[in-house]
Amino acid sequence: MSLEPENDAPVVWLVTDGKPGHRNQLRGLGNRLRAHTGARLYWLDATDYQVPLWRALLGVAPTLPTDLPRPDLIVAAGTGTHRLLLSLRRLGNARTLVIMKPAFPLSWVDGAIIPAHDEVKASVNVFVTEGVMNTITPLAKLTDNRQALVLVGGPSPHFDWDDDAVLTQINDLVARYPDWRWTISDSRRTPPAMRERLADLAAPRITVVSCEATHENWLKHQLSASRAVWTTPDSMSMVCEAATSGVPTGLLDLPARPGSRVATGVNRLAEAGIVAHWSDHRSVMDRQTVASRQLWEADRVAKWVIERFLKSQRTSKQGNTA
Repeated sequence: MSLEPENDAPVVWLVTDGKPGHRNQLRGLGNRLRAHTGARLYWLDATDYQVPLWRALLGVAPTLPTDLPRPDLIVAAGTGTHRLLLSLRRLGNARTLVIMKPAFPLSWVDGAIIPAHDEVKASVNVFVTEGVMNTITPLAKLTDNRQALVLVGGPSPHFDWDDDAVLTQINDLVARYPDWRWTISDSRRTPPAMRERLADLAAPRITVVSCEATHENWLKHQLSASRAVWTTPDSMSMVCEAATSGVPTGLLDLPARPGSRVATGVNRLAEAGIVAHWSDHRSVMDRQTVASRQLWEADRVAKWVIERFLKSQRTSKQGNTA
């Protein structure tokens, strides 16, 4: 491993298990740390390392690439990253953070970033978020164009999926607001039969886009061009991305499964006025300004991380080089 970095910008290792949702949270936080501090970001894929349990328990790091600069902060998301994260926890003076509630004791790392629906109390080393972090940046203002976006998920452990119910609500919206242009997109979890039925909705004012035809920044571009967005509630990531944009966001109605923490988290966002239920569709479609209650958890977390962990690291560096 290389020696100390050449400047005071913090070095942040982002440890991923490759799952899109976990990677998205890491990217969201990393982007805001870079915006605020100039942080240099380095990715480690946990699937590249076979970490035996003893290394995780004792905090003994595996062999790492020699060109990696020494980290100030190591952040991991996903159960598949936990062994690698724990094995790195004694690496120099690096601080370790885990995203989401881990199966191991929180005292084994320096801090945790946990969504409220996991029901962990905030503390000096635990930051509780509303929903989950993402890479979306809130818009300063809404477009004047009457354009709406519909994001369709699929079956999940948290809601009872119903193709017919989702299609009925989409058709209802299109019929109620015939002078709007609509863009409808599916996701990787959308059932094949549902994808076909969505494709059949294509019309002069309705564009249907397969997720397989989208690019990395497609959602950001679509949100910035939309004055309203509707999403099925089955994906917390999808709901939070829409809400973070500041575009008025509504939830299509699906029955929540009893005891689902994700369903509870989505409902918390609705109770806080960050998103609206289907029954309140007019509040979504009639609003012409960005949401008054901003949801930008990646930025809130980044500021907490800087204040709680990176300021002390920078002071330590400056003392060592004085």
